[in-house]
Amino acid sequence: MLYELRVYHIMPGKMQAIQARFRDHVIELFSKHGMKITHFWDDVDTDKNQLYYIVEHENMELRNANYERFRNDPEWLELRRVTEADGALVEKQESIYMKNVPFFKNN
Repeated sequence: MLYELRVYHIMPGKMQAIQARFRDHVIELFSKHGMKITHFWDDVDTDKNQLYYIVEHENMELRNANYERFRNDPEWLELRRVTEADGALVEKQESIYMKNVPFFKNN
């Protein structure tokens, strides 16, 4: 299993909007394209204005194919257009890829 930690640096004043977009639309759209979000956080230090989440993928090839379908989905393109009518919600996005280590078993 491949775990992708996505870090979003949110534009000032846009945290509520990005959370609403995920809550109301994007989580379901990800699922439609075979991507499962397993955890979601926002930073305890609100001055950082960052949102974090983990997406599970079977492997990098499938991850890339799923994101390609998502990025070209007309529903996503329209949602992005509408939710960013007053400007971008995300300043920068980073991904960190992780895999399980054999010695640790989650209870």
